Amino acid sequence: MDVLVLIGRILFVALFLSSGVAHLSQTKQMGAYAASKGVPAPVPATALSGVVMLLGGLSVVLGVWADLGALLLAVFLFVTAVMMHPFWKETDAEAKQMEMIQFLKDLSLCGAALMLLALFSFAGHDLGLTLTGPLFDIG
Repeated sequence: MDVLVLIGRILFVALFLSSGVAHLSQTKQMGAYAASKGVPAPVPATALSGVVMLLGGLSVVLGVWADLGALLLAVFLFVTAVMMHPFWKETDAEAKQMEMIQFLKDLSLCGAALMLLALFSFAGHDLGLTLTGPLFDIG
């Protein structure tokens, strides 16, 4: 089971690690997109989101307080879904559908991150292939 959970962790965080690097290496361009969505302080928010994705992703994949990393990713994903993909504001049917898909993707990943939070908090010491145990104890 340890190896299966590790493979799942690696696959889960691939998106966050690559996106986190992109947010930090293309902050101005991505900040412009965030500005178009009405995000306040879009360039600093883009940089912050990059840091959160990298910290959360590395925490989960390395197993260093992976429950905290999963919580960081869940919060990031929920905020991103609401702020960046408000499909309910779209009037064009195609744009509305695309935003709804992205919104639901973020919510689905948020759900997966919450499940990882619970898994690591409950069974983190028994999972193996982690560098630390969980920070939270929901036992």
